[in-house]
Amino acid sequence: MADFKPFVPAEAKLKDFNPKTIILGVILGAAFGSANAYLGLLVGLTISTAIPLAVVSVAILRLLSPLFGKSTILECNISQTTGSASSSLASGIIFTIPALFIWTKETGVNVDPTFTQMTLLAMCGGVTGVLFMIPLRGFLIVKEHYTLPYPEGTASAEVLIAASEVGASAKNVFRGLGIGALYKVLLSLFFIWPSKVFLHIPYVKKAVIGMSTTPALLGVGYILGRRIGSIMVGGGLISWGLIIPFIAYRFGEALVAPDILSYLNLPEGTTIAQLSAKQIWDAYIRIIGAGAVAAAGIITVIKSIPTMIDSLRIGLKEIKSSAAKLNLGKLRTEQDLSLKWVIMGISLVILVITLIPGIIGHHTHFLMRFLSAISIAVFAFAFVTVSSRIVGLIGVSSNPTSGMAIVTLLGTGLIFKLIGWTDLTGKVTALTIGTIVCISASIAGDISQDLKTGYLIGATPRKQQLSEIIGAIGSAFFVVLAVYYLGKAYGFGSDALPAPQATLMKTVLDGVLGGNLRWDLVAVGAAFAVLVILFKIPPLPFAVGMYLPLYTMTPVFVGGMIRHFVDKRYKLSPDEKGKDQGILLGSGFIAGEGLAGVVIAVFAVIMSREPKFFELIYSPAWLGEIVSFIGFAALGWFLYSIAVRSRRQT
Repeated sequence: MADFKPFVPAEAKLKDFNPKTIILGVILGAAFGSANAYLGLLVGLTISTAIPLAVVSVAILRLLSPLFGKSTILECNISQTTGSASSSLASGIIFTIPALFIWTKETGVNVDPTFTQMTLLAMCGGVTGVLFMIPLRGFLIVKEHYTLPYPEGTASAEVLIAASEVGASAKNVFRGLGIGALYKVLLSLFFIWPSKVFLHIPYVKKAVIGMSTTPALLGVGYILGRRIGSIMVGGGLISWGLIIPFIAYRFGEALVAPDILSYLNLPEGTTIAQLSAKQIWDAYIRIIGAGAVAAAGIITVIKSIPTMIDSLRIGLKEIKSSAAKLNLGKLRTEQDLSLKWVIMGISLVILVITLIPGIIGHHTHFLMRFLSAISIAVFAFAFVTVSSRIVGLIGVSSNPTSGMAIVTLLGTGLIFKLIGWTDLTGKVTALTIGTIVCISASIAGDISQDLKTGYLIGATPRKQQLSEIIGAIGSAFFVVLAVYYLGKAYGFGSDALPAPQATLMKTVLDGVLGGNLRWDLVAVGAAFAVLVILFKIPPLPFAVGMYLPLYTMTPVFVGGMIRHFVDKRYKLSPDEKGKDQGILLGSGFIAGEGLAGVVIAVFAVIMSREPKFFELIYSPAWLGEIVSFIGFAALGWFLYSIAVRSRRQT
């Protein structure tokens, strides 16, 4: 890549890695990571925080300049890199760990992980993901520079470069923070209006369309865009507008099975016709959706096998190359962490998991821990290579880490079944293996974007890699703390905190190791996943839409449509993505609502009850839903106007 010249020349020596940038990065990571954890537990989705972190880092370091001197673009980059690790940790934790708490509630056997165990799992996954990515940087980021765009990484570089030249404003991130937090307080402390609106479709039995009228999901939709939002809401409409009415019509007179009666806490003799749409979803659709997500995840990974094989081959080649060359004679912009630290770090993780009881599960013996550590190393390296390549094409927010986690659970579950480890200990151990692999794959995608940003602006890769490791270790405590308090306050798997991805992972393991899964319903879901592929529709977002309640998908669709109308009026080139203030406002919506949700959860745990200070009762009830819808429409108009105004100025 001799023809490529970064923004900061390799010969230049600017301030970058120092206590100021690292501490700021860890603090920002704690805030945005906690918010992402809340979002994931609520709707099963997380988003990339690279762009808002770049903007906020620039703004705060500029405010601190009277105390510490003028900050450089490389300092802003280190702060952003350190902070972005937290969102990846949040994804891995909320996709798996809550399943352990749900097992405790269902079985009566206490397998709840301790706070220390959760933190160590997060740290092991974070460090493993960063270390495995290091040998791949030379190929994926440098040699494939013109092939793999790494959209969030490129946009973050544009933000940092623009800020260094003409200044950048973070006011819309903070506006979004304030609005999101205020909205959450009004909905969850004072109950000024309902957070969901529902419309019953006439003449179609049990068909219900709903919408969650919260700013976070609107922001998610704007960031993801129209295509993904449309596919997800399409999956939800299939479930709630087609399958639920079909079950009610076709099987309405049939008696509900005893296991489902017990699950729904209903009396014997209840027929399917007597169930509400929500109960039919709980009893049948969530299993169909789980089958669709599992099949879509497996299909996605199978389609990635050529990429995986190429990446593994290249990874092994790069390891040999790195071992031979190290950093001798390299320019500043070409220096990675030494391969000896990579090998030592991975070896340390394997030793810690093997020798310290309690990290990957309760009551595990030495052989189980050793096989688990080896499984983690194999699956993590495989999926780190896949994740790093995939996010280069489609971005972090579309990275199918949940599909990789499902494949990991299926693989370890089948191995454990062959060995005979099918009890609850085996399930817990397999799930914690999935936790570390999921975090590793997620954080590898994140650091790939950060390294792309660094490559474009002329950062030192070695310092970025070190800052990402520090960010993963430093923010693990805060993200786990947020998850812990949210679970304590609301309970995982409840209406307030559904934890859909973790529930899915639990369903997969129960089916593989317990053999008590409704495989007929799983097959129906898998058939839908295969069917949409024939229409060239990405199966994973469609399957997630089938699996989640429709009211969580509709605001995502609305946000995506707002983005579409803005894009249609004012086109931006890919390298101008970071100049869209709508993305910053939407990120603020997510962060504000998420942080307020965590704070309210802490209040709930301290008070040992739901912190309800006031509730406005509407009569008739639909009047409250109209007020809620008007508030949501005002949010959408505000988001649209901010996005349009910013694009007029580009």
